[in-house]
Amino acid sequence: MDKSFEDIKLHPIGVIHNTEKQPSLIADENGLSMREDLAPTIEKVRKTEEMISEVILNSDLADHLEGIDEYSHINIIYWAHGVPRESRELKKVHPMGNPENPLVGLFSTRSPARPNPILITVVRLVGREGTTLHVTGLDAIDGSPVLDIKPHFKESYPADDVKVPDWMEKIQLKLKENKTKD
Repeated sequence: MDKSFEDIKLHPIGVIHNTEKQPSLIADENGLSMREDLAPTIEKVRKTEEMISEVILNSDLADHLEGIDEYSHINIIYWAHGVPRESRELKKVHPMGNPENPLVGLFSTRSPARPNPILITVVRLVGREGTTLHVTGLDAIDGSPVLDIKPHFKESYPADDVKVPDWMEKIQLKLKENKTKD
């Protein structure tokens, strides 16, 4: 690694408030595991799509939000503060903490147990009051520090020729099947 880099110091720009007190996945020295069985975990993921979270930004950032209301979706970049420091040393995990999924390198997953637990979620912006954004689809737990917000538009993400492993297709299919049961 290039040692000429300085340490990076991030300063939260706000905090997330919602009813989620614990992450669905547990990261420890044994790897990643689901807090509950697969069906309740998938149900929790589905409910996240409906749950309203508040993203409360620092009051001095009001001008930074001008125009954000014109977007239907935004990217919330946050710190997974619920991941213990010792869990950030994992190298391989079973995606979703499910041993039926293959053991793969951490960077092949969206696991929160990362060397730098920076997570990104595309959310639906349902409203704004001052520096408080009301969103759905945010998988963060209550109290997570917000690092940044960016507008989301589909043209900035490839839609064609996107390749993912079979195990990820199966995870997405299970999530989609659960979603259509309603």
